[in-house]
Amino acid sequence: MSLPEQQSLESAYVMGTFARKPVEFASGRGMTLVDAEGREYLDFLSGIGCDCLGHCPPALVGALDAQAGRLIHVSNYFYIEHRGEVARHLSDLLSRYAPEGEDGPWKTFFTNSGAESNECALKLARLHARRRAQAEGGPDVPAPYHVVTVDASFHGRTMMTLAATAQAKFHVDFAPMPDGFLDVPRNDVAALEALFAAHGPEICAVMLECVQGESGVHPLTPEFLAAARRLTREHGALLICDEVQCGIFRTGRPFGFQHFGIVPDVVSMAKGIAGGFPAGACAARAEVADLFAPGDHGTTFGGSCLAVAAAQAVLDELDAGGYEQRVAEVGAYLRERLAALPRVHDVRGLGLMVGCDLAEDAPSAPEVVSAALERGFVLNATGPRTLRFLPPLICERAHVDALVEALAAIV
Repeated sequence: MSLPEQQSLESAYVMGTFARKPVEFASGRGMTLVDAEGREYLDFLSGIGCDCLGHCPPALVGALDAQAGRLIHVSNYFYIEHRGEVARHLSDLLSRYAPEGEDGPWKTFFTNSGAESNECALKLARLHARRRAQAEGGPDVPAPYHVVTVDASFHGRTMMTLAATAQAKFHVDFAPMPDGFLDVPRNDVAALEALFAAHGPEICAVMLECVQGESGVHPLTPEFLAAARRLTREHGALLICDEVQCGIFRTGRPFGFQHFGIVPDVVSMAKGIAGGFPAGACAARAEVADLFAPGDHGTTFGGSCLAVAAAQAVLDELDAGGYEQRVAEVGAYLRERLAALPRVHDVRGLGLMVGCDLAEDAPSAPEVVSAALERGFVLNATGPRTLRFLPPLICERAHVDALVEALAAIV
């Protein structure tokens, strides 16, 4: 079906929640997407960071094909292959780089998306606070329930995760939002300390992204993260790291927090965990995870036969394929090449999670995205003057060179 026909159908029958670009992708392989007319594009967005091994990687396609021929779905009432193996692998990855005594084990609840992973983390934080309050003061003692988040964060589109997202523009049309969230400026240690001084007994968790994604790729500082870890421990609260975008080797390590010398209590993840197949996970240290009892939380499709088969194939490939070094090296090269472009400044990020801003005399970021698409490059703008780059983790220097040559001509 042609692009105009698809546009007509979607206009009539699909909710208009996305301003789609005028291209219809029909196939892909590796770093390359192919549209319905056969034109090729280099992909520097990878399904918003989901297609971590590129498009249609053989290991993932093979795993899905084999699993679909055996069993697709039976629900979480039963044991299935791969689920335990993936949970163990995640525990090992989460414990990598952790100091002795903080190296696990971790237990995982499987979900379908990043928002669902964050919902699980928030429920677990409130349950932890309630159990702690009951143990210290009895069943009628009120439990702390406030969660501290960081300005310009993004945690999802459900009502609860939207409330956790500290960006007022997302709240205006859906008010009143669920309460229980307090926000602080990014990397402001003094403000975080003041918030705990004023509200410490009311706080059950701090939820943050070590590298904020949707606002344009902004790493938090080691000092801010260390303060968050210290203050949560002092007040008996949990530290939740939202690794939905910066996790699964995106930053050059299995998880973003592993660059900063901290170990959280709860970690949410999704996007790259199954290479583009819908999947997510919420992992917690065993002593926290064990607070959940049967019936406290659930999901119909989370951890399905297909999802965990896909996740096992992807995690095995990433962990065995030298991706930590590869992502770190190519990501550094991408930042170096972008920083050398005229009218490009404040290049930032970790690994292959990179953002930059455009000068006022340059075309706007959406204009650059449109011009790049015409030249055969898939890019992303997160603001009027901000570009974000999330290429597949198979990206090579030659792909970066091609991108920078195109951007030089556009910018």
